[in-house]
Amino acid sequence: MCLGVPGRIEEISGNDDPLFITGKVNFGGVLREVILAGIKDAKIGDWVIVHAGFALNKLNEEEASEVFEYLRQISKFAQNELEDTEDSSDRTEEAGID
Repeated sequence: MCLGVPGRIEEISGNDDPLFITGKVNFGGVLREVILAGIKDAKIGDWVIVHAGFALNKLNEEEASEVFEYLRQISKFAQNELEDTEDSSDRTEEAGID
């Protein structure tokens, strides 16, 4: 399963070869160097989906917000599952079941 994460382009390198153009992309306050070669006419301020260090496509801010909401829901679900697993483990230990 692949996960593309939205980020906002903050800076673009001045590379003459369009196959090697890179930029700094902001992922919720964390800046990462990303290859932008797959994005036609990438500009500072554009939102992009990034997977494995490559920007795959552009999206608008509303779409990016929607993805962030999905990620929050997934994180909350995973946290609840972890807590349920820990509670189940505690009950098993209290009952003396191995």
